[in-house]
Amino acid sequence: QVQLVESGGGLVQPGGSLTLSCAASGSDFSINLMGWYRQGPRLERTMVAVTTSGGSASYADSVKGRFTISRDNAKNTVYLQMNSLRPEDTALYYCKAIITQKSSDRQYQYWGQGTQVAVSS
Repeated sequence: QVQLVESGGGLVQPGGSLTLSCAASGSDFSINLMGWYRQGPRLERTMVAVTTSGGSASYADSVKGRFTISRDNAKNTVYLQMNSLRPEDTALYYCKAIITQKSSDRQYQYWGQGTQVAVSS
């Protein structure tokens, strides 16, 4: 069993910055992919940014150049630095991890509980 704990959401003015973090805890696992998704008023959960164990990263077009995802493998933690925030970035942000259980070589997907980001003046 793996748990994801998110932090860093809040209220920020347009043009401001926030950093989200997500720490994975548990045992007997390795992380294949970690990333961030968001769920807005339409309740559709969409990818924001993800990073793989190999270090590659992918971003939604709407956040390219403004958001940066990074990862601390030693801490099993992923970060999302969000700059130049816009009102349309307002959403519930969820951390996602795809892990491999080492003892069984099976893959599992986990979600965090979500952290709210609100961009408003």
